Amino acid sequence: MIPVTRAGGRIRFRVRAIPRASSSAVAGAREGALVVRVTAPAAEGRANEALLRVLARALDVAPTEIRLEAGAASRTKTVSAPAGTEPRLLLLCN
Repeated sequence: MIPVTRAGGRIRFRVRAIPRASSSAVAGAREGALVVRVTAPAAEGRANEALLRVLARALDVAPTEIRLEAGAASRTKTVSAPAGTEPRLLLLCN
């Protein structure tokens, strides 16, 4: 399970990005972060964009609902999503 904080109708959680993977998918939780594999390279923010799309699809929301809050240049990032997605997020962690 990953730690989730709630504020202002949104939840915040940590994500560990793995760029240049063979396929894009959520790969469970590890060390307190949701692991997300993306096929895009880390160059020019392409992996961040792909990560937000993968998370949006997994949480069943529009990509504009997912926000990168911190860690744009890091593999470990802080992401926020609407509070209503928390049950689905917790299912992804298993």
